[in-house]
Amino acid sequence: MKAQPQASHFIDGEYVEDTDGTVIESIYPATGEVIARLHAATPQIIEKAIASAKRAQKEWASWSPAARGRVLKKAAEIMRERNRELSELETLDTGKPIQETIVADPTSGADSFEFFGGIIATAMNGSQIPLGGDWAYTKRVPLGVVVGIGAWNYPQQIACWKGAPALAAGNAMVFKPSEVTPLGALKIAEILIEAGAPKGVYNVIQGDRETGPMLVSHPDVAKVSLTGSVPTGRKVAGAAASQLKHVTMELGGKSPIVIFDDADIDSAISGAMLGNFYSTGQVCSNGTRVFVHKAIKETFLARLKARTEAILIGDPQDEATQMGPMVSLAQRDKVLSYIDKGKAEGATLVTGGGIPNSVTGEGFYIQPTVFADVTDDMTIAREEIFGPVMCVLDFEDEAEVVERANATEFGLSAGVFTADFSRAHRVVDHLEAGTLWINTYNLCPVEIPFGGSKQSGFGRENSAAALEHYSELKTVYVGMGKCEAPY
Repeated sequence: MKAQPQASHFIDGEYVEDTDGTVIESIYPATGEVIARLHAATPQIIEKAIASAKRAQKEWASWSPAARGRVLKKAAEIMRERNRELSELETLDTGKPIQETIVADPTSGADSFEFFGGIIATAMNGSQIPLGGDWAYTKRVPLGVVVGIGAWNYPQQIACWKGAPALAAGNAMVFKPSEVTPLGALKIAEILIEAGAPKGVYNVIQGDRETGPMLVSHPDVAKVSLTGSVPTGRKVAGAAASQLKHVTMELGGKSPIVIFDDADIDSAISGAMLGNFYSTGQVCSNGTRVFVHKAIKETFLARLKARTEAILIGDPQDEATQMGPMVSLAQRDKVLSYIDKGKAEGATLVTGGGIPNSVTGEGFYIQPTVFADVTDDMTIAREEIFGPVMCVLDFEDEAEVVERANATEFGLSAGVFTADFSRAHRVVDHLEAGTLWINTYNLCPVEIPFGGSKQSGFGRENSAAALEHYSELKTVYVGMGKCEAPY
C-alpha cells in the first residue's frame, strides 16, 4: 500500500522537492506501514513558497470578488467529483473509517469553498458615511500572505477551512499540514490550480516543529491561523504577537455536555457518543465531561455501555467499520496512560480501557472507553485526552453544574440536553464556551461560526465572520471643499 505524492511540496503551481529536508514518514495507522516518505521544508523551500505567495497575492487581490468566487466554487465542484478518491486518501492519512471520511472530510472542505465562493461578491462590502459636506467610506482589504498551520485530525477539512476564507478575501496562503498527516493538503493545492487559481495563491509545504517558527517569524507573513493544542497555540500566538501579526487560534478543549433528567435519554446518549467517539475521539470540540443528572444516571450508563460495546472496530477501508485506529502509536500510548490514571484515581471503568481483541496486526487501535463516578479533580476530568475516553460525572442542581462545567481553563464548546427550552437557553447563556449545541452535538456546518473562548483560542472559522479575520478595514475620508489650516 503506497500513497507517495509526486514530491513533498506544492509551490507556484507545481510539485517541488528538496531532499536536504528532514525525512517525514507517513504511516497508515491501521497497519503501522510506511505509505509515503516526504521531506520537511528547508529554509530555501520556505523562502520559495512565501515569495511565490507574495507575488501571486497581488494579482489575485486585483481580481473581482466574483471572479475569485468562481474559482472557489469550481474547486468545490472538483472536490465533490473526486470525493471517493480524496476520502480514501484521508483514510490512509488518518486511519479514520471510510464510512466517516466520505461524508465528513472532503465534503466539508468542498462546502467551505462553495460557501465562501458564493458570498464573497457581497460579504466584504464597506459602508458610506455622510459627514455634512464631506463624506467617508470604508472597505475591507486583504492582509497579504497568510500562513495556515494544520492539525492531524481533519487534514483536508482544515486545509479548506483556512484556505477558503483567506483566498476569498484576496489573500494568498502558505499551508503547512501536520507532519503526521502530510498527504491530503497537496491534493487541495492541485485542485485549486485546476480550478483556475493563479500559481502561488495556495502553496503547501511540509514541516516539523522547526518549520512552524520559521513561517510565523517571516517578515512577509501578515497572519497566522493555527489549529492545534493549547501549548502550541501559546507559542505561536506569542511569536506572532511579537511582530504584531494577525492570528486565529483554534485550540483544544475539555468541553462539557450537560444532560438533565428530562432529556430524551437515547438522543442524549447519541450526542455523548458523537462528542466522544467520532474520529476515534480525536476532535477538539469533543464533550469529554458528560454531566448526567443523578436521577437518570444508571439508565444512561446501562444503555451507553451496550451501545458503546456494539461499535464495530476494524479495517478503516471497510465501509461497515464504525471506528478506526488512533492516528499514531504515540497518541494511542498517551490515551492509554490517561486511562491508567483514571483507574488509579478511583473512577469506575464502565467499558473499554484497553486494546480491542477484534483486530490483529500492528495498527494503533483502542477501545472506546467510558468512566463513571468521575470527580472534578481527577486528571481525566481536567486535561484534554484527545482519544475515545468519556468521563461521566454526576450532578443534581442546575447552578451547581454550570459552575462546575465552567471550572476549566478551556472554553471551546459545550452542549445541553433537556426538554425545557427555557432552561436550555438559560444554561447556554451561562456556559463559558465559543460554540454550543442544544439537544445535539458536534455539528459544524460552514454557515455558522466555529471557535473558542478562554484558553481555547480566539478568532472564528467558517461563516461570514471568518472573513473579518482574513481582512482589515480601510477608512477613506473624502474632503469635498478647500482644505483649511489655522496657521
